[in-house]
Amino acid sequence: MKIVRTVSELRGIVRQARTNGSALIGLVPTMGALHDGHLSLVHAARRDCGFVIMSIFVNPKQFTEAADLEGYPRQEAADTALADAAGVDVVFAPDASELYPDGFATTVHVTGPLTQTLEAAGRGPEHFDGVATVVSKLLIAAGADAAFFGQKDAQQVLVVRRMVADLGIPTDIVACPTVRDSDGLAKSSRNVRLSGADRAQAVAIPRALEAVEAALALGETGTDALHSRATTVLTAAGITPEYVAFVDARTLLPATDIAEPVLCAIAARVGSVRLIDNTLLTLPDTIEEN
Repeated sequence: MKIVRTVSELRGIVRQARTNGSALIGLVPTMGALHDGHLSLVHAARRDCGFVIMSIFVNPKQFTEAADLEGYPRQEAADTALADAAGVDVVFAPDASELYPDGFATTVHVTGPLTQTLEAAGRGPEHFDGVATVVSKLLIAAGADAAFFGQKDAQQVLVVRRMVADLGIPTDIVACPTVRDSDGLAKSSRNVRLSGADRAQAVAIPRALEAVEAALALGETGTDALHSRATTVLTAAGITPEYVAFVDARTLLPATDIAEPVLCAIAARVGSVRLIDNTLLTLPDTIEEN
């Protein structure tokens, strides 16, 4: 496995990979602090593509809180060892000055509900400006045929897909299932910052999603009632969520019932750590009548 720091180095390696017969180039964009969720993306890329690139870059443009950026875990040596073991061919680990050189003055901005709700409500629309800008640069730098993202960041996936479609970037955006610990908590680089007590409290987030799924399976399709199921679980655990939202899974517009696929998304702070999670809700094939 190679580690490169510049776009020119990366492009040279990709050209050589294509010359050597690698039909598809896969990209796994990360901010490092790798866990099993990231590695599942590598496995998916390895399955679908002949050559796999992982980017490791803590993108300052998508952080709206300086403390969050400062506290984000950085462990490149451990990350590159995990990437190598997982089958990554090259790690692209640039400095900020490589992606945002002096005079950098371009922002990729996706308009509409995709960037105006959920995460944007608390973190500001600049968050997704930062995401869209850095992902567009990474896709172009890598010349990726496919890029792999986790479904835990469902809104990010939708924003990136919109951006790729609008700009005509020839990259397939692949969303992979959320990977969870044995207690149900979604894998996240932020989980290492949870204290023991906070960790025990945080599992109420996936439990709230499970309560929603259970109610839907029993025939409850109204989002007001499902919202109540989720908040009851969170409140009992002492968690006041930033949001418990039920939105159309394609547009992120508010949903009043589960007629079309609906994303149930939760964001909450547990201790000092902000966590997000979601589940996709669809009607069962049959719902028993009362």
